[in-house]
Amino acid sequence: MGNCCSDVAGGRTAIGGTAGGLLNPGNTSNDAVDNFFKSRGYQGLFSQIELSFSASGLRDRDVLSKSDPIMVLYAKGKNGALEELGRTEVVLNSLSPTWITKQTLIYHFEVVQVLVFHVYDVDTQFHNADVKILKLEEQQFLGEATCALSEIITKRDRSLTLDLLRQDSTRSGNSQKCGKLKVYAEECVGSKTTVEMILRCTDLEYRDLFSKSDPFLLVSKVVENGDHIPICKTEAIKNDHNPTWKQVFLNVQQVGSKENPLLIECYNFNSNGKHDLLGKLQTSLVELEKLYSGGQGEHLFLSPAVGHDSQTKVLKSRLFVDKFSESIQYTFLDYLAGGFELNFMVAIDFTASNGNSRLPDSLHYIDPSGRPNSYQRAIIEVGEVLQFYDSDKRFPTWGFGARPIDGPVSHCFNLNGSNTYCEVEGIQGIMMAYTSALLNVSLAGPTLFGPVINNAAIIASQSVANGGRKYFVLLIITDGVVTDLQETKDALVKASDLPLSILIVGVGGADFKEMEVFNSTYLGCRQRR
Repeated sequence: MGNCCSDVAGGRTAIGGTAGGLLNPGNTSNDAVDNFFKSRGYQGLFSQIELSFSASGLRDRDVLSKSDPIMVLYAKGKNGALEELGRTEVVLNSLSPTWITKQTLIYHFEVVQVLVFHVYDVDTQFHNADVKILKLEEQQFLGEATCALSEIITKRDRSLTLDLLRQDSTRSGNSQKCGKLKVYAEECVGSKTTVEMILRCTDLEYRDLFSKSDPFLLVSKVVENGDHIPICKTEAIKNDHNPTWKQVFLNVQQVGSKENPLLIECYNFNSNGKHDLLGKLQTSLVELEKLYSGGQGEHLFLSPAVGHDSQTKVLKSRLFVDKFSESIQYTFLDYLAGGFELNFMVAIDFTASNGNSRLPDSLHYIDPSGRPNSYQRAIIEVGEVLQFYDSDKRFPTWGFGARPIDGPVSHCFNLNGSNTYCEVEGIQGIMMAYTSALLNVSLAGPTLFGPVINNAAIIASQSVANGGRKYFVLLIITDGVVTDLQETKDALVKASDLPLSILIVGVGGADFKEMEVFNSTYLGCRQRR
C-alpha cells in the first residue's frame, strides 16, 4: 500500500463506507466525501437520467414519401445560447416516429435545466451519412419544443407531451402547431440496495515493537482480470488486537452483485503510509451474510512472498460479521414518482435596517429599470427551482418586522394583505405581493424569526395530520442578525420532526456568522430523532 493520505489524522479516517462523515460532514476532511454518500446509497439530489423520444402528427415534407425525421436535443443556457447534447437516429418514412437512440444527462435538483428539442426531416441524399456530421441547415425544419427537465421528472409517469411549434411565415410573430413530441425520463440506477455491516477481528498479530497494532480494513472488489479496486476502508483503531470497527455501508451497485468476489485486507496503520498487512480474506457479500447468520468467523491468511514456494499461511486471526442488513435507499426521484411534492414558503424581512425603500441605497429599493433587488433575486433564484415540484403553485408568503397601516409591529403578516389566507399564485404572485407590501407597511423591527417558523410548522403539521405527501421549504430572507436567538432555537427544535426545511438567505453587508448555530440546532435534533 502506498500513502493513503497526507496526514496521520486523515490516514486514520474511514473512507467510502461509513456513516461518520454522513452524520457530521463538517468534520470530514478528506477528498472522499462524495464516496461517503454514494457508498451508503445516498445519491444526493442529482441523478443520471435517460431520455427517450417519440413524436406524432408531424408535417409531411416529402413529395413521394413521408418525412424522415431526426430529433436534436439542446440545453439552453441562461444567456439563451443553445448547446447541442445529442441526436437521435433518422427514422425513415414516418410521421409518428419512435426513436431508439436515448440521451443521457445529469439531473440537478438545484438548477433549472431548460431543454430545447428540434425535429428535422432529413433529405434522402443524407440517409447513409452519420447523423453526427449532418448539417442541420441543409435539412427541413419540422418544429421545436422546449421545457425544463424538472417538468418531465415531476410527472407521475415521468413523461411529458409537448406541442411542436414552427414559425408561421405568413403571419409575422405567430407560431404554428406541427405535431407533438413525447419525452420519457428514466432514472439510471443499477441497484438501490445497500448492505450495512459491522466487522470484527480477533487475535490479530503483533507488528509494533512497543505497542499493539493499529488495525484497519480495506475492502476491494475483484474484477475479471484479477485486479483489486478499493471500495472503502474502515477507521484505524489504536492498540487493539480484537477490534470492532464502525459500521460499513456498501451499495450493491458498487460491488457488482452479492456474488461478486471481494478482498478484505487487514492492515496495521503506519503514519509513513507503509502499512503492514496483518491478513486477508477473499469472500463475497453472500459469504459474509452466511458468516453473520452462523455466528462463525473466517480465518485470515497470508500469501507467500513472490518467488517463494511456501504455501499460503492460514492465521489464527479471524474475521466476524456482527451485523449484516440490507435496505433500499430510495432516491429523490422515487419520492416524486410516489406522489410527493415540495411546497415553497417565503418570509421577508421588513425591518428598518433595510433602509428607506424609496431611496436607491435601500435593500428594498424597486429599481424603475426592472433590475431586481437582493430580495427579489433570492425569491426568483430559489422559487424558480422549487415551483416545478408544487402542483398548484400556491405559495404561503409572509413579511415580518413591519408596522401595517394603523397597526402595531407585526412579526408575521400575510404579504398579500389578507387577514384570512397567506397564499399567492406563483413566483409572480410573490413578487407582486412583495412590491405591494412595500407601499402599505412601515419598516420597523426588531428581527424575529420565531413567529414565521411557527406559522410554517403549523402548515406542515396540518399537512401531516391530513395524510398529505408534501415536504415544505421555508425561505427566510433577512438583512440582519436575529434578535430572538433562543426563541428561534426553540421553534427549530419543535419543527425538527416535521417535513420542513428552512433556508435562511442573508442580504446586505451584515455579519451572519451567529446564524450558523441554527444549522447545528436543527440538524442535531433531526439526527437524534
